[in-house]
Amino acid sequence: MNLSLYQDKDTWIHRLDPRTKITGIILIFAMCLCFNDPIYIAILTLGVLFILFFARSLKSLWTLRYILILLFLFSMIIWPFFVKGKTVWLCIKGFYIHKESILYAIAMGLRLSTFVMAGMILISTTKNEDITNGLIMMGLPYPIAFAISTALRLVPTFAGAGATIVQAQISRGLDLESKNIFKRFSKFIPFAVPIFIIAIRYTNLLSMALESRGFSPASPRTMYRRPYMKKNDWIVLISLLIVFVIILYIRIFLQAGIVIKDRL
Repeated sequence: MNLSLYQDKDTWIHRLDPRTKITGIILIFAMCLCFNDPIYIAILTLGVLFILFFARSLKSLWTLRYILILLFLFSMIIWPFFVKGKTVWLCIKGFYIHKESILYAIAMGLRLSTFVMAGMILISTTKNEDITNGLIMMGLPYPIAFAISTALRLVPTFAGAGATIVQAQISRGLDLESKNIFKRFSKFIPFAVPIFIIAIRYTNLLSMALESRGFSPASPRTMYRRPYMKKNDWIVLISLLIVFVIILYIRIFLQAGIVIKDRL
């Protein structure tokens, strides 16, 4: 089963230089870290969704829908226990839930989901080897770039192996749909053993293949297809930098306004 998230489409985002997309994703991450207000982060989330729409990669996003839902729900459950506020919204057996903590939990859930969606832009529009070449051309040492490339390549492989194991067990009569959600999750625990065995076996085969081909991280490298920055790449980078500066200014301005308001 092939669970590769790369979508081979002919869009302007696919044609961008991998360095542009990597830098752009880093800038989007930084933008998300500028705010703790769910309204501002929701605007960034919508922006990332529009980029995925133009890249025609919403299908890849749908593949990870359960991960996004779990991240959001996990944030909604965890953060109210650690973040307090001034406005009590609900009281359950002596435990106070504040309005500010709920808003913060929503913001963190949106932030995590936006991180995943932003990474999806890179993975679904860029080939694995192009990501490696882009990292190397940005100055990252080849061993680190190779390790990142290998990790990105192994994730869909292991996910596909896990899906195959689940389907094989279902065909043998394993019931994964009945009973409550906690008991259904407990049935997935035995699947970890064959998945770990497959991971160890695949890693061993990969290491032997690299050794048999005389792989050496310190050897000089050449690129079969060397990417070049074009006009569209510079337009995208400059636009993202302008947006980042505006967001940073808004963040500093809002922070200064909040401090003055508290002092008054």
